Amino acid sequence: MPTYTVRTANLSLDDNQRQRIASAITETHSDSTGAPGYFAQIFFDAAPPAAHFIGGRPNSIPHIYVHGLIRAGRSAEQKCRLLEGIRGRIHDIAGVGAEDIWVYVQEIAAEQMVEFGRILPEPGRETEWRQGFSPEKIEAFRHAGVTV
Repeated sequence: MPTYTVRTANLSLDDNQRQRIASAITETHSDSTGAPGYFAQIFFDAAPPAAHFIGGRPNSIPHIYVHGLIRAGRSAEQKCRLLEGIRGRIHDIAGVGAEDIWVYVQEIAAEQMVEFGRILPEPGRETEWRQGFSPEKIEAFRHAGVTV
């Protein structure tokens, strides 16, 4: 499951912006990689005041940093589309300058990740892997409004 951490500095996002950013990252990840949207999870946190420095100096300009841990096996083109898509959509939602949004993706081999209780499949084998979900997990997804 791709796990994204969205960290803000000198900026507060409201609940609506967090929801829209989470949806944007999920959709962009799915559109760029072909992975099902239910794989994506997003965490938000904010740097405390006076805790952000650039070039060794305190920074007061609003910034957003997105760090994504994703499964290895994506093409350079897919990763560029993912990075640029996330940056563009966050820019539209948060109103932060494009030069003040930093997006990183870090790849992890599928066999080094356990999610939903099982080692992840290689990209493209999600449908077969998904068939191993318990009826309880599928019902929990449905109850939460998540399509699996």
